[in-house]
Order: sequence, then structure tokens, then C-alpha cells
Amino acid sequence: ARRGPVELRRIEDRTSRQVRFSKRRSGLFKKAFELGLLCDAEVALLVFSPAGRLYEYASSSNN
Repeated sequence: ARRGPVELRRIEDRTSRQVRFSKRRSGLFKKAFELGLLCDAEVALLVFSPAGRLYEYASSSNN
């Protein structure tokens, strides 16, 4: 069965929000890697956590 549109809103529970952030961040970095590899694109990604920590990814140009 097909679901309707999902309502996107802030996750109120702090622990659940942190877990979701970590999982979504991992997926985003995987997609950035795949985009660079499959499309021969140079990709850069910066993500700041709610606590202000920086996570970064940059595809290498020496493929």
C-alpha cells in the first residue's frame, strides 16, 4: 500500500533526534560519494550537528 505524503517536522525527543541525525548524515555522505563516483563529479558536503560539530566530505579529484 502506498503511503500519503509524510509530514516533516522537528523531532521533539532529543535522543531520537540524535539517532535520526546520525543515520541521515550517514546516508547523505553515502549519496555524496556515489554521486561523485558515478557521475565523475566533484562533490563537497558540510554538515553541522545540532551541537555545532562539523562533518565534512569532499570527493578526491585524483580518481
